[in-house]
Amino acid sequence: MKTILSISFFLLAALNTLAQTQTIRGTLYDAASKSPLVGATITIPGSSPFLGTVTDADGRFRLTNVPVGRIRVKITSVGYEDLLLNEVVLNAGKEVVLDLPLTESVTNLNEVKVAYNRSEDRLATNNENVTVSGRPFNAAETARYAGSFGDPSRMAANFAGVSGANDSRNDIVVRGNSPASLLWRLDGVNIPNPNHFGALGTSGGPVSMLNNNLLAKSDFLTSAFPSEYANAVGSVFDVKLRRGNDEKHEFLTQVGFNGVEVGAEGPLSQKANSQGRRASYLVNYRYSVFALLQNIGFKIAGVPKYQDFTFKADIPVGQRGNLSMWTLGGRSQISFLGKDVDTEKPDAYGDENTNTRVKYFTGIGAISYEHRFTDRTYGKLTVSGSRTTPTFLGDTVIYRNGKEIAQEIANAESEFTQNKLSVNAFLSHKISAKDKISGGVIVDMIQYDLQNQQLYPVAKSLRDATGETSLLQIYSQWKHRFNNRMTLNTGLNFLRLQLNGSTAIEPRAGLSYQLSPTSSLNAGYGLHSQMQPMLTYFYQTRQPNGTYALTNKNLDFTRSHHAVVGYERLIGGNLRLKLEAYHQWIFNAPVEQTSSYYSLLTEGASFAPIDKGNLVNKGTGRNYGVEMTLERFFTNNYYFLLTTSLFESKYKGSDGIERNTPFNNRYVVNLLTGREFRLGRNNVFSINWKLTTAGGRFITPINLEQSAAQGQPVNEYDRAFSSRQTPYFRTDLKIGYKINQARMTHEIAFDLQNLTNAQNVLQQAYNPRTNRIGTAYQQGFLPVPFYRLTF
Repeated sequence: MKTILSISFFLLAALNTLAQTQTIRGTLYDAASKSPLVGATITIPGSSPFLGTVTDADGRFRLTNVPVGRIRVKITSVGYEDLLLNEVVLNAGKEVVLDLPLTESVTNLNEVKVAYNRSEDRLATNNENVTVSGRPFNAAETARYAGSFGDPSRMAANFAGVSGANDSRNDIVVRGNSPASLLWRLDGVNIPNPNHFGALGTSGGPVSMLNNNLLAKSDFLTSAFPSEYANAVGSVFDVKLRRGNDEKHEFLTQVGFNGVEVGAEGPLSQKANSQGRRASYLVNYRYSVFALLQNIGFKIAGVPKYQDFTFKADIPVGQRGNLSMWTLGGRSQISFLGKDVDTEKPDAYGDENTNTRVKYFTGIGAISYEHRFTDRTYGKLTVSGSRTTPTFLGDTVIYRNGKEIAQEIANAESEFTQNKLSVNAFLSHKISAKDKISGGVIVDMIQYDLQNQQLYPVAKSLRDATGETSLLQIYSQWKHRFNNRMTLNTGLNFLRLQLNGSTAIEPRAGLSYQLSPTSSLNAGYGLHSQMQPMLTYFYQTRQPNGTYALTNKNLDFTRSHHAVVGYERLIGGNLRLKLEAYHQWIFNAPVEQTSSYYSLLTEGASFAPIDKGNLVNKGTGRNYGVEMTLERFFTNNYYFLLTTSLFESKYKGSDGIERNTPFNNRYVVNLLTGREFRLGRNNVFSINWKLTTAGGRFITPINLEQSAAQGQPVNEYDRAFSSRQTPYFRTDLKIGYKINQARMTHEIAFDLQNLTNAQNVLQQAYNPRTNRIGTAYQQGFLPVPFYRLTF
């Protein structure tokens, strides 16, 4: 037995000393027309022996026997701008498949060629109509940054102008806007909140359903975005699912903060079409770690239970078409019981006098067909559907002798269902190397069933609505490149809500000027509109005669002007400096009809629906600030990212007084860095560190004397958002180890959250039993283990 173990150990050690290799392959195509590029050259700079190849008649290429690790890939093609990928990661357990666009050069062959920023994949967004305030990201970044948990939202909180709403959720505040002002888009489809434990009218939650193992390069936009994005006044997540491997089957298993998961991908058929293209699939299932532990016998109170499923299939149709089908679905539930609350300190999600039970379900599916009509024109038609159902049950807990539960009385219940069927038609035509036009139509047909009652102490109906409505969007875009230095992006969007006839026409424009091969000036403007949450339209206000009225149903869109100027410079090829200044003017924001502090601009970062009636579109707001990003891309085994934001976020209610919004930190600073150390030929040790500090948020003070007299919290609304919390500080450390063996890769990591156990304020709450105002703090020190196997 000892001899067998010795031989096994020797063989394992021998495998780790052998240089592991992997394959890089993919397709190159024209960015504007999607036509394949023939004869493009793909090389690995500095490789020995030299590694390189060219694309075939279908734009496909393959590089074999590439050593695992981080490599650079350079792509060139006559008449197109060069493309350099700085940090392609090769693991032994998975092939790398790249589908990349190249941008046609405006200059003639006999002219001096000026480098164009968009060709640098690390800097350029997928959407070539983005001029300002755009940031691409990839799956590697969501996994690399300490504290990100593989979550796109938590990763984006490290970018300039972005901060997290609180540690326990992934809601993000972008340039002082409410998290509810964010638009989620997945593979071209506008989708509902893709987070577990979400709610209608919100954009975040504690755990994301989006799995970073399945993501392709995606875009995050923070202001003045192109006209194809509508129904958002704050920001956009334009997320892409990657294609599955169409040549070989690959598998994954993973355990971490987001759950226990298994995944697979591969060809649906080994038969290729005339262009060598095969149908492929991608599938992943994930289940809550804590729920799994409870199911096998561990006793854990307040367990968050959730699971999600993602599937995608891509099927080539003829020589010019592609059919894509995908689905994303998730369920979650949790209970907060009063008897489980520690009465010595306030609780973030409940109190001793309340039982709360919530469930959340979201299911989304889409089928799309993309067709290249000519080498200059392509179109895409997508049909999608979604269903979102959050439910809530609440009890009032009455105690005997202060400890024993005497009675539990149902005090509130809700069940909201929103179904959406969408049709999205898009057409793009490349007129020349200088001009490209595109446009589209998006029709959302919405069904709703909104039931919400207060049962105790006074019974009343808050929402009782069933029906349907629609949202229509028509947009056009024109991109003109005067030369290789100057580019103009313009667009126009039309939006109409059938529910009450609200309409909006929104011009968009962006101008970029290349000062030199390494620097540019950029400016952008946009008028943006957003409908109110469905729950706001259908809140019932009780009238003096005892009947109910929908006093919010005729609310118009909230609207916003965005103006941005920026400067960008690439220093030495691997260091980028980006500066932006912005001003946002918000108008038509819902506020109360009678004089009050309230505005809907202050909502959007909680689970609960907004129960306010008699709202009118007379509120305003403004967000303005400056941002700096200094980023060293991952080369020579290390990177760093420094982002700094200085800003103000203000609003006016119907009383006309300008106040701070609850999202006004005034400053946010993030510093991230990381390094990899190669151990032997195949294994890598990594360490990643993050530090975040931000100004304290503004809150509404609690009047302790009046609260004691009434036995419930009484806020001083005449001083709304005037009291400032202490500054936020947190540092995270992530340590990882990667083992590349023959045809498989092990990854082990520990994410040490809030390493110094800093006490950052979450909220203040009045406790009637103790007659005091307590402070609930955000997440303390939390070590999170992680393991992934790909093979």
